[in-house]
Amino acid sequence: MENGSVILDTFTIERTYPERAAHVFAAFASLEAKSIWGDTGGFESVAGEAEEFDFRPGGHERFVIRVGDTDYRYDAQYYDIVPDARIVYAYEMYANGRRISVSLATIEFLETHGTTILRLHEQGAYLDGIDGAEAPSLRREGTAEMLDGLATYLATSE
Repeated sequence: MENGSVILDTFTIERTYPERAAHVFAAFASLEAKSIWGDTGGFESVAGEAEEFDFRPGGHERFVIRVGDTDYRYDAQYYDIVPDARIVYAYEMYANGRRISVSLATIEFLETHGTTILRLHEQGAYLDGIDGAEAPSLRREGTAEMLDGLATYLATSE
């Protein structure tokens, strides 16, 4: 694909966790928790790159990880946060300094009888064919793996 091309995709992933919504939500609101189960878990952080975690409407989350010979930068802004109920944010992803996608994500936390249904809905624009035609499926798979990591984290934290 050429510069100026875009692949648009929307997906929803739903998971049920045997935890109260407050506990699941707290895993998103804490830098310490997210560093265990989130996008940076198990990857090398890039020294000298600015990291930020300001979990509030208008706040930002930023980090850079290295996978192989590629530095991936995540740059997000939170727009709406309702404790234990909802998070709305937009984020850009960069590979070696080149923007590869822009996404809008909404996470809902729906508690029923002490369990929480987490529903993550994402709309993505994958730019200039950088990740090829499989970019949407790669994002869905990566997000699903991250939510599986959240399940492991929740099972071991109290």
